[in-house]
Amino acid sequence: MRTAPPPSAGLYDVAIIGAGVVGCAIARSFAIRGMRTVVVEKAADILEGASKGNSALLHTGFDEPAGSLEFQMNRSGYAIYRRICERMNLPFERTGAVVVAWDDEQHAKLGAIAAQANANGVAASILSREELREREPGLAGNALGAVLIADEGIIDPWSAPLGYLRQALLHGATVLTGTEVNSLTAAGDHWRLGTTRGEIAARMIVNAAGLFGDRIERLAGRDPGFTIRPRKGQFLVYDKPAHDLISSIILKVPTERTKGVLLSRTIFGNLLLGPTAEDQDDRVHARTDEAVLRRIQAEGEAMLPVLAGQTVTASFAGLRPATEHRDFQLRVDTANRFITVGGIRSTGLSASLGLGEWAASEGAAMLGARRDAPPDEDLDWPLMPNLAQTRARPYQVAGHSQIACHCEWVTEGEIRDALEAAPEPGTLGGLKRRTRAMMGVCQGFGCSGAVSRLAPHLYSGTLAEAAE
Repeated sequence: MRTAPPPSAGLYDVAIIGAGVVGCAIARSFAIRGMRTVVVEKAADILEGASKGNSALLHTGFDEPAGSLEFQMNRSGYAIYRRICERMNLPFERTGAVVVAWDDEQHAKLGAIAAQANANGVAASILSREELREREPGLAGNALGAVLIADEGIIDPWSAPLGYLRQALLHGATVLTGTEVNSLTAAGDHWRLGTTRGEIAARMIVNAAGLFGDRIERLAGRDPGFTIRPRKGQFLVYDKPAHDLISSIILKVPTERTKGVLLSRTIFGNLLLGPTAEDQDDRVHARTDEAVLRRIQAEGEAMLPVLAGQTVTASFAGLRPATEHRDFQLRVDTANRFITVGGIRSTGLSASLGLGEWAASEGAAMLGARRDAPPDEDLDWPLMPNLAQTRARPYQVAGHSQIACHCEWVTEGEIRDALEAAPEPGTLGGLKRRTRAMMGVCQGFGCSGAVSRLAPHLYSGTLAEAAE
């Protein structure tokens, strides 16, 4: 990955600020339309902000207000992912989701939840207590019924945006990591981006800076109209034997503030519990709290008593770029050639491809380029390595290199491939997300030696940061 603007870069059509899942999807949509695209990311790798911690669900948008931007982007993003995932070798497991009522008050809301889903064009049906018990026999006895959303599913939350960015690179995009934007200046028919690695010139700006989106707006001399207030979500990851305790995504009847903790299988063969919804001021650090984790563990066991006694592999926390507004903050300033993609909260993974198509279509209109994406058959497609447990993995192929991580069955060849493929990992966390190495039950105890041998530059950098 290039970490400094090339001196002869010239004038880009579009500079996208932020390389989270949304920025990666936007880069794909601009690049496949033939526009000269640069992605500028201040972190050492992509997906280092809000995108590194999420629920890994592909959401249908069944519970979003029908007229909302979030609903529109979710529905579009869901449809695009389902259309292109096989071309990229990206997984989708259609588990379905059940919105479970645990008391009479919640049970009375199921009809409205199903009606809203159906009005949104998402198939939904109400399950009786007996039908729910047949589908999910492990749930607690006080589960009174549920709404079934059959098309909800789970995906690989890191390989997907990496695939979007790789497709952008195949179509000529440039990615600059370790490049923080510290000034934005309108200069006639283009913008000048002052960065920690030098100056970049672009005809248009797309602000996809996530947790720092409002600050980028102000840096450009704009009134953002929203303020980012990070909302932390803490999660527990259970070891693989817990995977088969449920077959669906288990959701709670939502409140005005949060959808509550959920239970879901992961594409990697684990079981996920979370997230919480905790507002904080810190935009960078998402720390876990033992007392909170024990509380959500108790919530999980109350919903699924057979969860008690299962081994917890890991805990983590992620930050969502919440604002004072309920909806996404999407704005197009044609006069100044500036597009804002802000306040993308918990459904950013599902909405990202929809947001990419929206932003690129609007941007193309500004620049006089084609608004519609080319046919899929005319595009170059990256083939992503498979990390899903339901598909063949490299260790199962005769003659493949030896296994480095026995918890997640990651071969040394997979690690080498990840280190050599653009954009290559800029952090140890980035390597983990690309391969699953060090993310198993031992959390790197057994494979850290192999990883440090294969990627000493990433490993030493992480140790140095931990010592500070």
